[in-house]
Amino acid sequence: MSHLIIDCDIHASIPYEGLKAYLPRYYREQIETWGKRVPGQNQMYMNGGTNGSMQEHQPPRGQGDDAYLDYIRTHHIDKFNLTYGIVTGSDYGLHASPDADYAAALCTAANDYVIERYLSRDSRLKGSIQIPKQDPMLAAKEIDRVGSHPDMVQVIVSNGAERPYGNRRYEPIYEACVRHNLPFAIHVSMEGIGINNPPTGAGYVSYYAEYRAARTQIMMAHLASFIFEGVFVKYPELKVIMVEAGMLWVAPYLWRLDQDWKALRHQTPWVKEPPSEYYRRHVKITSQPLELPPNKELFLPLMEAINARDNLMFASDYPHWDFDSPFLAFPKMDAEMKRRIFYQNAADLYQLSAPESEAGGARS
Repeated sequence: MSHLIIDCDIHASIPYEGLKAYLPRYYREQIETWGKRVPGQNQMYMNGGTNGSMQEHQPPRGQGDDAYLDYIRTHHIDKFNLTYGIVTGSDYGLHASPDADYAAALCTAANDYVIERYLSRDSRLKGSIQIPKQDPMLAAKEIDRVGSHPDMVQVIVSNGAERPYGNRRYEPIYEACVRHNLPFAIHVSMEGIGINNPPTGAGYVSYYAEYRAARTQIMMAHLASFIFEGVFVKYPELKVIMVEAGMLWVAPYLWRLDQDWKALRHQTPWVKEPPSEYYRRHVKITSQPLELPPNKELFLPLMEAINARDNLMFASDYPHWDFDSPFLAFPKMDAEMKRRIFYQNAADLYQLSAPESEAGGARS
């Protein structure tokens, strides 16, 4: 059957030398003397493969400016005949640097590189605006600088943070997102790295399996923070995306939030509706890594519980070692749910038009 696909998480990377070319001279000279100076997740927790990527999917470097993009086209975009792919970046270390000015310069360089080297060369690719979340005013300035670019479709930050994202210190970022009609995406990474808080409430963990499990805890904290701090009340047009944190855990978590809201809503009187209603209107989640129940009969009821038909979007996480193929990731589901998860929910969110023919579709 033919269907359209939007992949909401493609980690097209930026080569080290390529990024330097977009930086001011004084930062280039500092990098040449002291190195890149940003915290690295792989320094603490081995993320499989090479920098988290499958060994067989290490695109070539040093073979011309477009060799890397051509590789991604051949091995992913064309292979699965994607209608669109959302470039989410590959190095979130800049979100954990204590030097906000340097982080802002790196964000500007990364955004300019993505626009020139990827988005201008393939109309199927759409970009994510990297921001220095350490300084919300600088972050808002960067959103205003490139937020009107037609191929930049969201603002992105790491899951690791100094404070939960509902905190009012981040309001300049959300005001800028609303000004440019851009969703705010949180991508797992950098938990407990650099200036960010530890990856669990109990502190640091020893192994990468623990680290992966802990990411959901932090995403939970951000979701509760958005709701109970009243961000969606202050900014009713704001949309939030939780990327690469899994999906089915959302169901029991919403049940818990709704129960606690009923018991404790006198503390947050501005939260007028159950948390699950704010989730349905304001939050999207992506599928990867897709956790499947051992009992297949539980899958569809859980999909209904997370309102997957309207709130779930497909993501592959290409080219990472735990990449999900759009042809193999999901169990069988009805055609309309499949259409919405693989295409329509993302198309509506990012305001992407369908191709004129089914040439942009994929066959599976």
